[in-house]
Amino acid sequence: MGESLVESSSPIQRRGIVLAGGSGTRLYPVTRAVSKQLMPVYDKPMVYYPISVLMLANIRTILLISTPADLPVFQRLLKDGSQFGIQISYALQPEPRGLAEAYLIGAEFLRGFPSCLILGDNLFYGHNLTSILYQASLRKRGATIFAYRVANPSAYGVVELGPDGKALSLEEKPSKPRSPYAIPGIYFCDERAPAFASRLRPSTRGELEITDLLRFYLEEGSLHVELLGRGTAWMDTGTPDALHEASSFVRAIEHRQGLKVACLEEIAYAKGWIDEEILERQALLYGNSSYGAYLRFLLHSEAGQNSWE
Repeated sequence: MGESLVESSSPIQRRGIVLAGGSGTRLYPVTRAVSKQLMPVYDKPMVYYPISVLMLANIRTILLISTPADLPVFQRLLKDGSQFGIQISYALQPEPRGLAEAYLIGAEFLRGFPSCLILGDNLFYGHNLTSILYQASLRKRGATIFAYRVANPSAYGVVELGPDGKALSLEEKPSKPRSPYAIPGIYFCDERAPAFASRLRPSTRGELEITDLLRFYLEEGSLHVELLGRGTAWMDTGTPDALHEASSFVRAIEHRQGLKVACLEEIAYAKGWIDEEILERQALLYGNSSYGAYLRFLLHSEAGQNSWE
């Protein structure tokens, strides 16, 4: 927002974390027996959408964190990620103790690497999103968050912005928000995030708050904020209405364009991470489903080599 996102054009080996834990109580009873992040958002499991965001940011080494009950299902669905041209490993979160706990669970996985943490129930879509994410991933120092105007900011973490677009304050689900800008569930942090997380104490909600971790960066002046404007859609799919809205949104786009949103094989194929043989094998795996038909369409058209935005 006032300054360029890019500090270096040289590639940074950033690692990704997908936090797919929690009990999904706002979706009961549908999540009593299945993880929220495995629920369908139109034609794909919800977890495909955050993984696609990491892939669009050129992040190929990913840790998925979930509950003991749900982790085996994620492993069965995603395996090691090689079919998508990425590497996925897994870790347990026995009980939900706040978003910042992901950095403690993933400390060994990160091992001094900068990271991108994304929540497993968040969907992003929009013009220039790929470029925005990739540019954010190039920043070597500090943390980058995003600001998105919402009608009900008290339901989210909120960032207050100054006239220059820089962050003035951070609040977690405030009763009287200082700003209409929510912080979407994606956070780019440098290699110090696990160390900062280790210094946190549980909030009054009994959780390690991500806003408290981000405050370390804010206080030293290295918290960068990028505004996601009207051309970008951000959806938190944690309620029945939100889940339905997200499914309808994806369906409308896919029917209008004839192109899929968050097709992991498509992203990998377009980036050259998988070849035609792997794409064809995936198409055979999905059989006569619409998803399998789409992969076959990519094999026999120019769409697989074009932009997916």
